[in-house]
Amino acid sequence: MTKKNEHPIVIERARPMPIQQPKELQHYGTVSRLPIALDAAVCAASVENLNQLLADTMTLRDLYKKHHWQVSGPTFYQLHLLFDKHFTEQSELVDSIAERIQSLGGVSIAMSHDVAETTLIPRPPRDREEVPVQLSRLLHAHEIILKAARTMARQAAEAGDDGTNDLLVSDVIRTNEMQVWFVSEHLVSTPLLGHE
Repeated sequence: MTKKNEHPIVIERARPMPIQQPKELQHYGTVSRLPIALDAAVCAASVENLNQLLADTMTLRDLYKKHHWQVSGPTFYQLHLLFDKHFTEQSELVDSIAERIQSLGGVSIAMSHDVAETTLIPRPPRDREEVPVQLSRLLHAHEIILKAARTMARQAAEAGDDGTNDLLVSDVIRTNEMQVWFVSEHLVSTPLLGHE
């Protein structure tokens, strides 16, 4: 039998250093040159537009999750699933937009407090709202995003930023249009009939 150490040996791998003064690698709002055959001014304009779109898309994504949790009524199950599906699709857009910003040499917005300061989508109350109000909020948020994305897509195309234009048209606009269709179909005024 071997004798066990009375005092365990502790090896420190990683420990946060709370007093450190980190040097920022790149300031928000700046663009670093990458060899992507686009002028820095074009990259900067697309980064600025995409950061606005990113903040709005993150807000819409979170609005879907809020409504996913708080939906109620006779269409609860269908909307609960639909809102979660749309949340997942918006999450994929968030990642694609943020990665496009980084690939243009920019710094993507990332933290919730920055998103809240930047978004154009009105902040909903903390309260639980009726389904028609939830649906209207979602449709209004989609409209804000779609209006901006169309303008940004034209600007990117005119500037020769085909990658940003493709992202906006193929992913952002098409996904949001499809989600608008699905959400708006729940607002059709059909009377609920009781069981006889």
